[in-house]
Amino acid sequence: MTTDLVTGEDGRARPLWASVDPMLREYYDTEWGMPVRDERGVFERLSLEAFQSGLSWRTILAKRPAFRAAFADFDPDVVAGFGEDDVARLLGDAGIVRNRAKIAATITNAGATIALRADGGLADFVWSFRPADTPRPRTLAEVPTTSPESTALSKALRKRGFAFVGPTTMHALMEALGIVDTHLVGSHRRGTSGVWPD
Repeated sequence: MTTDLVTGEDGRARPLWASVDPMLREYYDTEWGMPVRDERGVFERLSLEAFQSGLSWRTILAKRPAFRAAFADFDPDVVAGFGEDDVARLLGDAGIVRNRAKIAATITNAGATIALRADGGLADFVWSFRPADTPRPRTLAEVPTTSPESTALSKALRKRGFAFVGPTTMHALMEALGIVDTHLVGSHRRGTSGVWPD
């Protein structure tokens, strides 16, 4: 058993990052890596991963309710219509990450999400980059931060007008959506998504 896994009082093995903080543990146990296949769900996670760039995921997760309120529950049709007044409102909202470039990217990406509907939609587009196999990391050091598929997805989304979709951010998105399973071997969540049964 790797030391990167901690067995909790409930007898479940989790990685160190999800073993202490109750909010991160709840997210790990119930959300992270479970399949998300609806447009709004994928757009929200794409947006939050972009905001997370350079910050801790815990910071973003704690602010997620405020992000949802600020960005109309990540409804692409509403967000795509945001103008300068909305940008000013968002820059003044202490509940979210006030980064002009990331706010602008979210609005841009909402419009790009709408445009993708003509070709099957954002969710199917992102899921089409699912690899033939998934990593089987035994330690946190073995968890990849990019992949050929996340690099290809990054390039494809950029061509479609998306911003803040680098290969590392797209790999994190693929992990969050369940497209790949990077739960450590031995974790109680390994293989539970139904996408990659062990």
